[in-house]
Amino acid sequence: MKNILKLIRPKQWLKNTFVFFPMFFGGSLLDTSDIIASIITFVAFSLSASSIYCFNDVVDVEADRRHPVKCHRPVASGAISMRVAYLLMASLFAASLAVASLLDSLWLTVGGILTFYWLLNIAYCSKLKDYAIIDVCIIAFGFVLRILAGGAATEVTVSHWLVLMTFLLTLFLSFAKRRDDVLRMNATGEAPRKNTIRYNLTFINEAITITGSVTLVCYIMYTVSAEVTSNFNTNHLYLTSIFVLVGLLRYIQIAVVDQKSGDPTKAILSDRFLQLVVVAWGLTFLTLIYIL
Repeated sequence: MKNILKLIRPKQWLKNTFVFFPMFFGGSLLDTSDIIASIITFVAFSLSASSIYCFNDVVDVEADRRHPVKCHRPVASGAISMRVAYLLMASLFAASLAVASLLDSLWLTVGGILTFYWLLNIAYCSKLKDYAIIDVCIIAFGFVLRILAGGAATEVTVSHWLVLMTFLLTLFLSFAKRRDDVLRMNATGEAPRKNTIRYNLTFINEAITITGSVTLVCYIMYTVSAEVTSNFNTNHLYLTSIFVLVGLLRYIQIAVVDQKSGDPTKAILSDRFLQLVVVAWGLTFLTLIYIL
């Protein structure tokens, strides 16, 4: 069971909280039916993502065995056979669709998004991750699919601002993660991924700066847009931009100074400063749109 949990990586399910964004930004956080629908979608996406982790570990088994950290993964270490990994992969994806069916009439839309996400990631693990820039764009698009699923499940219209911010933020995090690969390549002389040779620190640092800057600008434009101020009946959402700026700067510090951006989920779960910034942003945003 311990090895199965390592294989399906429940800690990575934090990424699937993006399905709650449409409900949060759409102002329906207090709607019980939307909360239930979002939770169902979260579980469905988590199972689908775990299915992809099983497939990824089978495809990368040889490369993982040469990696100083990934060599301890269940499939690479031999703790779980490839046959069992494939069975888990199929079972988890079937379970994700079964959970999505609980959404009644909306399950076809959510199930369609889940299936597209699953097929896209199968293609990513099989070949597309070998191409620099394309790899990080696919990862970022996967998060866009999460919010689209969350919007479909709650029947909340996902704004173009939310799509842009999600894509840009996750692209920023993906480039920061690739920075860790470049550092390892520079230290060992061996590329952790086939596409790592198409990245270097100069390019990665500039990409992080560009995507981080555009993410901040996009968020500020979102908070002051007429659509948002009229929908939430407040002109003060721009104040939350302070937390977004501090959060981006902190993550850049983790990536560039601490050189620990290899796992965004781990960074967020372990860094108290970053956690406080996220909580402060969330509480301020909640106060402005739900209380004041």
